Amino acid sequence: MHSVGTPMLWGGFAVVVLIMLAIDLFLQGRRGAHGMSIKQAAAWSLVWVTLSLLFCAAFWWYLASTEGRAVADPQALAFLTGYLIEKALAVDNVFVWLMLFSYFAVPAALQRRVLVYGVLGAIILRTIMIFAGSWLITQFEWLLYVFGAFLLFTGVKMALAKEDGSAIGDRPLVKWIRGHLRMTDKIESEHFFVRKNGLLFATPLLLVLILVELSDVIFAVDSIPAIFAITTDPFIVLTSNVFAILGLRAMYFLLADMADRFSLLKYGLALVLVFIGSKMLLIDIVKIPVLLSLAVVAVIIGTSVVLSLRRTARQDNGRQLDPVKEAP
Repeated sequence: MHSVGTPMLWGGFAVVVLIMLAIDLFLQGRRGAHGMSIKQAAAWSLVWVTLSLLFCAAFWWYLASTEGRAVADPQALAFLTGYLIEKALAVDNVFVWLMLFSYFAVPAALQRRVLVYGVLGAIILRTIMIFAGSWLITQFEWLLYVFGAFLLFTGVKMALAKEDGSAIGDRPLVKWIRGHLRMTDKIESEHFFVRKNGLLFATPLLLVLILVELSDVIFAVDSIPAIFAITTDPFIVLTSNVFAILGLRAMYFLLADMADRFSLLKYGLALVLVFIGSKMLLIDIVKIPVLLSLAVVAVIIGTSVVLSLRRTARQDNGRQLDPVKEAP
C-alpha cells in the first residue's frame, strides 16, 4: 500500500505519542483522587489540539522539503480533515461514556482510571483496523463504494433514530457479559478483579471498561471509513485518528456537564456522514477537493453546535420567564 509515511515520519510520530501518553496517563493521571476539573479538561484539550496542529505543521514542512508543495499541501489538508472528522464523530462516543458511567455510578476518580485503559485500547484496536482497512482497499477498490453506502445509511439512521429508553443493564450484550463472568455486585474501589474465598471475581468496573472499548470499536466502524473518503494513506489515517483519540479523555470531562446543551449535534454528525458517504459513492463522477471537504465538515459541525447552544439558551430563558411551582 502506498504511503507518504517514511521511517523518519513514523519514528517521529511514535516518539511524540509515547511521550505524550507518558505525560497524560502517568503524570497527570496520578494527580490526586479526584476527577478532572473543567478548567483542567479545557487546558488539556487545548494542549492536544495545539499538539495536533504542530504535528501537522511539522508534517507539512517535512513533505515540502522532500517532495515539494504539490505533495505537502494536499497531504496536510487530508490530515486536518481526517482529524476534524474523527474529533467531531468522537463526541457521540463521549456521550455514550457519560451514559455508562452514570448508569453504573462510577465515581469521577475511577472514570479517569477506566478512560486511561480505554484510550490505550482504542489506539491499539484502531491501529489494527486502519491497517486492515488500508490493505483491503488496496486489494479491493470497490470496498470504497461499500463504505460509502454504509456511511450514507448510518447517517440517515442516526438522524431518524429515536432515543432508546431501556436501561443499560437490560441490553442483551450486558446481560451476556454478566452471564459469562463471575462478577461482584458492587464496584470494589479501583480494582477490575478481586479475590473472594479463593475465587477470582470481576468487578462492575471491568464491565464498564469492556463496554467503553466496545463502544469505541462500534464508532470506529463509522469514523475510519469516513477518513478513507479523504485519503487511503495509512499514515495519515492513523495519525489523524490517534491525535484525535489522545484528547478524548480531556474532551469527556470538558463535555460531561454540558451534554444536554448539544441536542442538535447528532443531526450535524448525521449530515457529515451523509456528505462523506455521498462523496465516496460519487468518487468516479465528482472529484471533491480535500479543502472543500474540510470546509463543509467544519461548517456543518459549527452550525449544529451554534444552533444547539441557541436552542438551549431559549429553553433556559423560557424556564426563567415561566417558572414551575415546586410541589409542597
